[in-house]
Amino acid sequence: MSKNWALILGGSNGLGLATAKKLGRHGYHIFIVHRDRRSDAEAIESAFEEIRNFGVQVKTFNADALNSDKRSELIQEMSEVLPKDHKISVLVHSIAKGSLKPMYSETNSTLSDQDFKITFEAMALSLYDWTKALVQAGLFSKDSRIISFTSEGNTKAMPNYGAVSVAKVALEALTRNIALEFAPMGIKANCIQAGITLTKSFQMIPGQEKIKEHALKRNPSGRLTTPEDVANAVYLLTREEAKWITGTVIKVDGGESLR
Repeated sequence: MSKNWALILGGSNGLGLATAKKLGRHGYHIFIVHRDRRSDAEAIESAFEEIRNFGVQVKTFNADALNSDKRSELIQEMSEVLPKDHKISVLVHSIAKGSLKPMYSETNSTLSDQDFKITFEAMALSLYDWTKALVQAGLFSKDSRIISFTSEGNTKAMPNYGAVSVAKVALEALTRNIALEFAPMGIKANCIQAGITLTKSFQMIPGQEKIKEHALKRNPSGRLTTPEDVANAVYLLTREEAKWITGTVIKVDGGESLR
């Protein structure tokens, strides 16, 4: 039986859930931290059961991954769940919590200082918080991979995306420094820049239909990126052959960003 575990932060839908399924299919035991309403519990649990059917262990926590006290409790519980000699070899950051307000509007509320802080802490700083805490707890394997998700908003300005854009740029900077400073621990860290993907988070973006149409026109393959496309790339980064890839942003968009 495999001794490798993957911890997915935000793994109940979208890119996180697709990644959990992909890694579970390839023998990884799975920890999932998610934050969902009770009304969605049945559908979410059905998805988790699908992963268990691959013959791996799946431990889920419906808890706030951004709360420092709760994070400590979760890590303690994970350490108690892990069998002897089992370690976390993959950390996937898929937390999508942020403000999608405009900077300027004559009719709607606009981004506040607090909106920026909440978005930054959720979508960027939490990657470092979890990495540091897992290192301190000694839960990472000697060869571990950290993967997070960025977007084309890292370089392009888009309406209503200012706070998220700031967070994505910060996420990439944190990834580079994690790759550098935690290298002695055997950690490799990378960001995946996915193309436009129809997730719950994307569907919350104002004007998402126009963004979708534009992406379809730009993409050489004439289709949008799927969560499974991204999950495939995550899996590739967990392989032995990818252990020399670290501190970079990898585009998984079918060429969408080429034009």
